[in-house]
Amino acid sequence: MSDELHAEHQEGLGDAEAERFWENHYSRRERVWSGRPNPVLVDVVGSLRPGTALDLGCGEGGDAIWLARQGWRVTAVDVSATALDRAAADAATAGVSDRIDFRQHDLALTFPSGAFDLVSAQYLHSPIEFPRVRVLREAASAVAPCRLLLIVDHASVSPGSWAAPEETLAPLDLDPDEWRTERLEAREREATRPNGRRATVTDNVIAVRRLAR
Repeated sequence: MSDELHAEHQEGLGDAEAERFWENHYSRRERVWSGRPNPVLVDVVGSLRPGTALDLGCGEGGDAIWLARQGWRVTAVDVSATALDRAAADAATAGVSDRIDFRQHDLALTFPSGAFDLVSAQYLHSPIEFPRVRVLREAASAVAPCRLLLIVDHASVSPGSWAAPEETLAPLDLDPDEWRTERLEAREREATRPNGRRATVTDNVIAVRRLAR
């Protein structure tokens, strides 16, 4: 899901409610997100050698299409069929359909198989029940040796509540003998609110590399 979404995340088990919620979220508007890639993804990944990427909560495909344009082969997943249809149409327009495999997953219930050179979880928040820590642990498990897990969060997780990047990383219980932290920072940026007003927001950036085994 894109970086404009600001929602409280909760822990729990997913069911059909998630699909209904996100289908309604996308179907009530012709276009939800800008189509541009998330800036932290561009910053962190832009210098990496392209390989295979897993884009979790891909929404309308802005990140997946950008990755494909850089030469990555992308598996892009989302729970909303409407979002995936839009993403696939935009990928076709961009001429990168052959580099992206769009798949529908409720990540609370199913997770893509395989190992990837990059696993990206950009703003994987949800206002409905969602087992976020478990999903991020599965994301870490999907990272190939010597490759990267990139998580970007809203630092403000609910009105008046702020989280540090360490609070996202710690529950993943990553073995320091198997992982190296490359970025763990809070970063400010300018964002456009749904009402069109500009504001300074803070993102938590976590980039960890799995070591060779």
